Amino acid sequence: MSAVAAPLTGQVHAGPHQGPGHRPAHHPSHQEPRGPALRGPRRLQGRLPELDYVLLLAVIAVTALGFVMVASASLSVAANTYGSPFYFVIRHALALGLAVTAGLVCFAVPVRWWERAGPILFLVGLAMLVLVLVPGIGRTVNGATRWIPLGPLNIQSSEFMKFFAVIYVSGFLVRRQQEVATTILGFVRPMIPMALASLLILAEPDFGTTAVMLATVMGLLFLGGVPVVNFLVLLAMVGAALVALIIFEPYRLQRLTSFTDPFADVFGKGYQLSQALIAFGRGEWLGVGLGQGIQKQHFLPEAHTDFLMATIGEEFGFVGVLAVILLFGVIIWRAFRIGGRAHRQGDLFSAYVAHGLGLGLGIQAFVNIGVNVGLLPTKGLTMPFMSYGSNSLIVAIMAIGVLLRIYRTLHQSQDEPIPVAEDPWVRV
Repeated sequence: MSAVAAPLTGQVHAGPHQGPGHRPAHHPSHQEPRGPALRGPRRLQGRLPELDYVLLLAVIAVTALGFVMVASASLSVAANTYGSPFYFVIRHALALGLAVTAGLVCFAVPVRWWERAGPILFLVGLAMLVLVLVPGIGRTVNGATRWIPLGPLNIQSSEFMKFFAVIYVSGFLVRRQQEVATTILGFVRPMIPMALASLLILAEPDFGTTAVMLATVMGLLFLGGVPVVNFLVLLAMVGAALVALIIFEPYRLQRLTSFTDPFADVFGKGYQLSQALIAFGRGEWLGVGLGQGIQKQHFLPEAHTDFLMATIGEEFGFVGVLAVILLFGVIIWRAFRIGGRAHRQGDLFSAYVAHGLGLGLGIQAFVNIGVNVGLLPTKGLTMPFMSYGSNSLIVAIMAIGVLLRIYRTLHQSQDEPIPVAEDPWVRV
């Protein structure tokens, strides 16, 4: 029998006449090892669970630091506003408990379930975005309607949509890989539902989340093999749309112009950024010490949420900020390593999901730090794993749960790595 080439993945499966020692390979995209397959010689009794411990320890470290800094940044504000200095600390601890629970649930869900449920999850995300805009349902804070009250918890639909978008687009790229790589319609089709989701998020309004979601999806399309010319055209169209949204919305244009020189209007448009820069300046190399910062005491607005990095810069200095950046670098590196391993073993869906989640976390962290140091215009984006905000924390830990599940599935696979085309992200 002649060899039969498997479509889309570059695999070659040999014919049935292979000799007495041949064992047919099972593609990891179709089933996960379970039952007796888990009890091989590599599954020794008493051995630690098969997890990416570098990723897990980095996440624990950055989350623990975030909890400490939320407490440090919020005590005085909570005492004066709510009469209890631990108001935000208690709520953040509850959110962390919910996040860990959600992460464990995501870790327990098989990867193939995410692939099958991608379109349904995306529709659920759209329904949540619509509910936010329904009068009487959505909760408005500071002029933005972004939350659905659910008892003591407020659900922020746009945060979950970022997660659902990665799952949906990853599945689409697996199902339509050839179409995406060869036709214009192939890469335009997934952008149509993304455009609908973006319009709903912009109606809240939430420009920052829209930009992060679109950048993540476009990164996945690049990974999926979109031709460079088509990708550049799509990039120009999305960029032009975002620029138009900035120019024709007065408050966005004011943010764009004020961040270039915040001290020109230090008590007006540039107040928040100028106070953040003062915090970084006071911190110098080693900081003023944990709890000793003064900018968080009613000088810097949102010190425990969007501008938590400024508080870290003041109390731990350049060294503390660098440590946070390095921890996020480790998290993104491990996500990309997991995606690269999945690609080498032929599990394209897992590869896309790992790369997409790592890319989304990295972009959001970059934007948050850029806003804090005045590199980017002010946006209402939290720092993943660290800032006060239950939805952002829950979604970030859910992403880590999925990444750890992918790692475990790949590690437990009894198949030999399947030679495929070079991972496009290796060069990146």
